[in-house]
Amino acid sequence: MKLYIDPGTGSMLFTILIGVLGTGVYLLRNAFVKLKFLFSGGAKAKQAAEQRIPFAIFSDSKRYWNNFEPICDEFEKRKLPIVYYTASPDDPALKKESEYVKAEFIGEGNKAFSKLNYLKADILLSTTPGLDVYQWKRSKDVKWYVHVLHMANDPTTYRMFGLDYYDAVLLSGDYQIRQQRQLEALRGLPAKELRLAGVPYLDTMRSRLEAAGPLPEHPTTVLLAPSWGKSSIFGRYGDRVIKALLQTGYHVIVRPHPQSFTSEKEMMDRLMQDYPESEQLEWNRDNDNFECLRRSDILISDFSGVIFDYTLVFQRPVIYADTAFDKAPYDACWLEEELWTFRTLPKIGAQLTEEGLPHLKEQIDEMLHSPVYQNALEQARGETWANPGQSARIIADYLVEKREALLEQDRTAETTDKAQKHFKSRRHAKREKEAVPH
Repeated sequence: MKLYIDPGTGSMLFTILIGVLGTGVYLLRNAFVKLKFLFSGGAKAKQAAEQRIPFAIFSDSKRYWNNFEPICDEFEKRKLPIVYYTASPDDPALKKESEYVKAEFIGEGNKAFSKLNYLKADILLSTTPGLDVYQWKRSKDVKWYVHVLHMANDPTTYRMFGLDYYDAVLLSGDYQIRQQRQLEALRGLPAKELRLAGVPYLDTMRSRLEAAGPLPEHPTTVLLAPSWGKSSIFGRYGDRVIKALLQTGYHVIVRPHPQSFTSEKEMMDRLMQDYPESEQLEWNRDNDNFECLRRSDILISDFSGVIFDYTLVFQRPVIYADTAFDKAPYDACWLEEELWTFRTLPKIGAQLTEEGLPHLKEQIDEMLHSPVYQNALEQARGETWANPGQSARIIADYLVEKREALLEQDRTAETTDKAQKHFKSRRHAKREKEAVPH
């Protein structure tokens, strides 16, 4: 008889195991530090133990370098040291020459989280949700955790409790602030610092598009770029959407979400085998999506944030799939209001339905020859893309100012502690003097 453990219980047991092992490692490390202090003269060991990184970044994937690079460039310009930790051995950051930005590969998966769990830093910036929920735990030696968005739509489409344990979140729209405050109230969480910063990679993408110039002559190109999970295009339609696209006669680029190759590997292997690359069809897995967005004339997606990259920057038509989005695994399920994404999609694109799949070519042709929904695009841009062109500067300003505030708090606390100790010492001496018989 085989013992079955459901995924939820398995995840819980794994988290408990990680916690027990982490506690053991923490106790051993503390014991080692104390022994080192005793046997090495103390002062040198204390000095090493007190060394901290002023600013750190963590990226769980190389695909987020396009979001972090503008921030790193801003630190380089200001001559401020920052350490960039990545869980991708081929992260482009590792090859970039910088004087003040130090890039370091810290291992993949749990190995990376193990490093982060004992990190010593004043501020850590990341796009990774789920801090203090699963394997990635808050380090007691990190003063302030900051999340920055890597998409220009609802952060409540992160998996459950995605941002709950960050100290601050840098957002790109007022509606996102409202969503976070609602979640905090519902869950009884302390209020985080929320700032409208913008989206760094969108700023860079727009600058690149302006510099790239017009496209050369090319066949009509359709980009299929779904998200992942049961509510995605592939989760809903399977291979039927690829088959319908090939029947249009147009050139087709399929760019699946990178997570699909991990969480839906069997399905992706089958799709790529059944629909191999040809003159008409190409599979795109580039780390940088700029060129495939630029080369395409129309985008088909679902609820993926790439829709807003495409419409806000390139201002080209989109078709979004009716995938009956299931909010259950996401933070959005706690909120009664409709997601901003789904309120906005009908204003900036056309919907693909089950019944419309056989008529996909006609729908594409109609969208290609329709005027861009300019007014709706301008409204969406204003709602979800704060501070265009300024986000890296604003983020760097926030991090620098926040670190100084944290250091000032430490100085104030240290001064208060010294004053209290001095007062107690004087009071104790006075009592002893009064107790001496005359």
